[in-house]
Amino acid sequence: MPNEVLSLTRALVALPSITPDDAGCQALIAERLRAAGFQTHALRFGETDNLWATHGSGAPVLALVGHTDVVPTGPLERWSSPPFEPTERDGRLYGRGAADMKSAIAAMTLAAERFVAAHPDHPGTLAILYTSDEEGPAKDGIQAVMPWLADRGIRLDYALIGEPSSAERQGDRIRIGRRGSMHGYLTVKGIQGHVAYPDQARNPIHQFAPALTELVTTRVDEGNAHFPPTSFQIYEVKAGTGANNVIPGELLVNFNFRYGTASTEASLRAKVEEILHRHGIEFDLRTRVASAPFLTERTALIDAVVASCREHLGIDPVQDTGGGTSDGRFIAPTGAEVVELGPLNDSIHKVDEWVNVADLAPLERAYAGVIRHLLRSD
Repeated sequence: MPNEVLSLTRALVALPSITPDDAGCQALIAERLRAAGFQTHALRFGETDNLWATHGSGAPVLALVGHTDVVPTGPLERWSSPPFEPTERDGRLYGRGAADMKSAIAAMTLAAERFVAAHPDHPGTLAILYTSDEEGPAKDGIQAVMPWLADRGIRLDYALIGEPSSAERQGDRIRIGRRGSMHGYLTVKGIQGHVAYPDQARNPIHQFAPALTELVTTRVDEGNAHFPPTSFQIYEVKAGTGANNVIPGELLVNFNFRYGTASTEASLRAKVEEILHRHGIEFDLRTRVASAPFLTERTALIDAVVASCREHLGIDPVQDTGGGTSDGRFIAPTGAEVVELGPLNDSIHKVDEWVNVADLAPLERAYAGVIRHLLRSD
């Protein structure tokens, strides 16, 4: 029996959809979905393509969510085969986007097609929501689609996202939430002067050093049952005039907090300010939340995903909130239940990205199982 998930994955990987260019992925999928009886809407915001497709009507609304864009390839000479020429070797399919996340897109699309063919009069709405702006700024993707849906009175009840969630075996881990990400942009103010006359200047680097030690060693919270303690990382430091005899007048420090529901933007900012004030530092601080933390606690969607993993993947998945961010951060605030289930994430964003060929058909069956649990009336 031909592996249709493999065939569709290969077709998608062959399209060089480097973010935000969809490169025809969604047109290919939309044509299939219309043939299966879905109503499709191509939503173009800025340079981003989004696809909203539905079958059925009314509540509950279950959306299968994914992204057709991929990250850049990196140096082509480091790839064992061209990144947009899907290649099978030793039981793996290689190509950019194979794991993140065109295989999941293919599996979700086929699961949706087969479900509506078997259950044309299913209750509720089965929806497909794909974007070409997840790997980039993400402002014209799902973030832009959610208000478009709200303006039309459409509210998602469940969102199953095909991000590569698995660690060592497909289905061994699902994401039931994600940490938030808060950036900080700190300016430490000193007094510029000659290095030979430090008494006539105030070196912001020297002044900040003790505060830096405290910032990186302070545990701002203990986390909770669902999230680990908040982490703090400095990722950029700038100072100096370019001259070797000038004490700089300011120090620029950019940092990031990854945090769960035990902290908030206000509490994290207050902790940073408290430390800086205690060290007598004159400063300006600006913060920006790139994404708020979200958590789906034990719900119908989690139950359906766990049951389907047991039935079709033969595994009881760990439920966690690790990793970076995902488009779930734009969906969860609307009240939808959000869970991520996808292939192994070992090779994502790397040279020679791959997915196990043997995992593709079972992934489709797992997605189909979730749909049946939530939308089948019999």
